[in-house]
Amino acid sequence: MTQKTAIVTGAARGIGLATTDLFLAEGRRVAMVDRDSDILAEEAGKRDGVVALHCDVSDPDDVAKMAEDAVAELGRVDALVNNAGVADFGPIDDCDFAMWRRVMSTNLDGVFLCSQALAPALKAAQGAVVNIASISGLRASTLRVAYGTSKAGVIHLTQQQAAEWGEFGVRANCVCPGPVRTKLAMAVHTQEIIDAYHDAIPLNRYGSEQEIGEVIVFLCSDKASYVTGQVVAADGGFQSTGVGLPALRS
Repeated sequence: MTQKTAIVTGAARGIGLATTDLFLAEGRRVAMVDRDSDILAEEAGKRDGVVALHCDVSDPDDVAKMAEDAVAELGRVDALVNNAGVADFGPIDDCDFAMWRRVMSTNLDGVFLCSQALAPALKAAQGAVVNIASISGLRASTLRVAYGTSKAGVIHLTQQQAAEWGEFGVRANCVCPGPVRTKLAMAVHTQEIIDAYHDAIPLNRYGSEQEIGEVIVFLCSDKASYVTGQVVAADGGFQSTGVGLPALRS
């Protein structure tokens, strides 16, 4: 087989769905992986060139079956995008162990499990891994003790993958989205939050799901053939300004 392929977790909506569509536009076959079987089936049914695989990435048995089925369906694995994640926010004092594990099991364990299960196929194809973290993994913020820590772990795990798998021709990079105009974000962000983000982001706006997907697809492409172990903040410049006050900008 010469047709390139990709596996995208959390593919039924948001950044994962936008990334799937960009891969399809390149002519790749895509395995869409998600634990929401109803939405997954609905979205996969609208697209040619995809296979829908139900999987909870926090479950080792589910992941092992997903990896086996994906390789059988696709024949090869040129790219793995570990996008599946959950967000559960709250003060440190209110974060019980159940909440901590709920976030860690999907956001960090899921990346580890999927990458490890698909490592043989990625090595055989000299493929690429892109893990989706967050600017919350780069800079601390209130209410994100579990979420931010899980994403910081994803960043370091990516660098471990790059260091160990480089000799096999496998590249591993990490994308850290900033505020993105997803349906979920718009449902929970008040106008006050939206205005504050616009003021704090140098580009003065949220990103789109497609804009994040474009970065992911580039890192999976041959155009990024010498890029590995990198952390890319796709955030409109939010990370670059650190704690700088918008009011002090000229």
